[in-house]
Amino acid sequence: MKNILIEQNLFQEFNAAGVPGASAAIFKDGRFLFSLNCGLANLETKTPASERTNYRIASVSKQFTAMAIMILRHRGAIDYDTPISSFFTDFPPIGENITVRRLMNHTSGIVNYEDIIPPEVQKPLKDADVLELIKHQHGVYFTPGTQYKYSNTGYALLALIVERVSGARFADFMRENIFAPLGMLDTVLHEDGITEVKNRAIGYKKTDKGFEWADQSLTSAVLGDGGIYTSLEDYLKWDQALYGETLVPRPILDEAWTSGTLTDGTPINYGFGWRVEERNGVRLIHHNGSTCGFNSAVRRMPDKKMTLVIFTNRNGNQSHQIADNLTDYILDNNF
Repeated sequence: MKNILIEQNLFQEFNAAGVPGASAAIFKDGRFLFSLNCGLANLETKTPASERTNYRIASVSKQFTAMAIMILRHRGAIDYDTPISSFFTDFPPIGENITVRRLMNHTSGIVNYEDIIPPEVQKPLKDADVLELIKHQHGVYFTPGTQYKYSNTGYALLALIVERVSGARFADFMRENIFAPLGMLDTVLHEDGITEVKNRAIGYKKTDKGFEWADQSLTSAVLGDGGIYTSLEDYLKWDQALYGETLVPRPILDEAWTSGTLTDGTPINYGFGWRVEERNGVRLIHHNGSTCGFNSAVRRMPDKKMTLVIFTNRNGNQSHQIADNLTDYILDNNF
């Protein structure tokens, strides 16, 4: 059987000399079916990308934040329909109508914190800083539950809710309750000066002069919406856990892949940390991630027990288009 990652010839721009790289894989039945690593994880040290390279996966992190909430739900420590004002007592009145569920499926209407960062801010924001910014907002984009609008703010607040409910730092909770139990020993929520990222990919952006360092930004220290670094090897362990009940029972896990609805019953094709749809009669669960110097894409086809993963350390949305093209190829050819 040919390696379709190579056969489709979609990674040409990552194969040139001295450019940021990509690590891609197709998992099937709990193992690597195909994999491809090309380009460099670090241009300065000329370290090649590999299956153990840890990339910042940006918004693909949201599925892990959602899992933290689901773990607390399983333990009876939280209810999805609790208003967030119960966790943040000094939150403005809008918090009384925004629930944990609305944060998880992006129907809260809460303001995007990236749009309200004061121009004088130079130090990277943390999740707690997001809360302080939002506390001064007395309106929302729409009445909670009446529309869908993707929200990084919501997942930053979810990280803080995990801390308030569990009594643990968010990064510690994730390590102790998700990463360590699954053997994802190199996966971390990166905190400058606190955690080390092993086999770390450095992020870059493409300019007229070539590739320049673009590893961190003002929002890179916010953990709940996109702070995880992981590798193909570790992500395989996560992917396999989603077929079982290692972390939570199946009924709770299935909610993550069930389309949320608006108050009028309209489905929104987003569950808890995952986009959900059907393509060519096959259930497709997926998410993209983009930040200053990284982009990533995951396409899960659980009915086929197949998952496509692409991590890159450059700006742009190349991985998203490649993932869609490969997914179409897999489904069109009944792979």
